[in-house]
Amino acid sequence: MSDDDTSLAIRIAKPSARSAYRRNHQRPFRHTFGTILNANGENPKVIQELLAHATLKVTMDTYVQAVSDEKRNAQTKVVRMLLSGHSQGS
Repeated sequence: MSDDDTSLAIRIAKPSARSAYRRNHQRPFRHTFGTILNANGENPKVIQELLAHATLKVTMDTYVQAVSDEKRNAQTKVVRMLLSGHSQGS
């Protein structure tokens, strides 16, 4: 990851301290960001640093979710249903 990529990732993942509203609405993105990095095999310490957490435990226990093939397949079905505008089997 280049310095430019790292600074962009930090700007995206790190919520603004100025606004509780922005902080609360960026939290789901931070969870997604951490989970995607983890699913792509990124080093957990790198994820911790990008999310600016004091401990690896906070990063892994709170911001990174397990992604299994079954979960991914179920989520893909829901997304397809939502994008197509109707349920499966109709």
